Amino acid sequence: MRLQHAPVVPWADSEERVVKDLLIKTSELSKTYVMGEFKVHALRGVDMEVSKGEFIAIMGASGSGKTTFMNLLGCLDHPSSGSYLLDGTEVHTISDAELTRIRNQKIGYVFQSFYLLPRTTALENVELPLLYCNKCNLHQRHEKALSAMRKVGIEDRRHHFPNQLSGGQQQRVAIARAIVNDPVFILADEPTGNLDTRTSLEVMAVLQQLHSEGKTIVLVTHENDIASYAERLVTFRDGKIISDVLNQNPHNALADLAKLPKLEEED
Repeated sequence: MRLQHAPVVPWADSEERVVKDLLIKTSELSKTYVMGEFKVHALRGVDMEVSKGEFIAIMGASGSGKTTFMNLLGCLDHPSSGSYLLDGTEVHTISDAELTRIRNQKIGYVFQSFYLLPRTTALENVELPLLYCNKCNLHQRHEKALSAMRKVGIEDRRHHFPNQLSGGQQQRVAIARAIVNDPVFILADEPTGNLDTRTSLEVMAVLQQLHSEGKTIVLVTHENDIASYAERLVTFRDGKIISDVLNQNPHNALADLAKLPKLEEED
């Protein structure tokens, strides 16, 4: 059965875009690194808009600028020039305290290396972002974390430690941690980079399901087959966007999973 995805607002129809649906807007966003006497122009004046509910894949070869752009979108770095509006806020003109709040509450991060605390259970790893929420007591943290784990199908592993989980299970825990604060968008950086084909499809199925529930997802990948599960494809080269198109026929991860040979059931 095909996942039902949230509708995508065509990026090119800017005149028809409803302002309240605009989540991300970058204008002339640039980043230059100074290395001794040399300057490296990693990002060269990028203009981009993202509406709420989109599922976007950002692609490009190594050195194309996609990772730099991801770091700026995730508020993990500061631009050299230009503007970045996130949910109506110019994020790089606010205080460090407010920026920390935005990173914790508005952005859910999923990385290639899962960054789970090894001596902490899956449930406790998912709870970590909630420790900064003064309004949540211990019981509320547990309930929110369990709800997030339930959404990604990993609740039954809540008491396991990371070394007791497969790569795909660890990534599900990382995704649960990313969504536990109900962020305005999920930023996934090469989330399948360390995974085999089957596990990669399982992770993409989770992301597609979250997208179908209304989550905005920005996926950074160098793999065309992984990008094919997104509904908008943005390609970087030499620090600029060279292509930004809608994927008229995104692949369905659950359907592709069903085509793989069945694994023998373990005891």
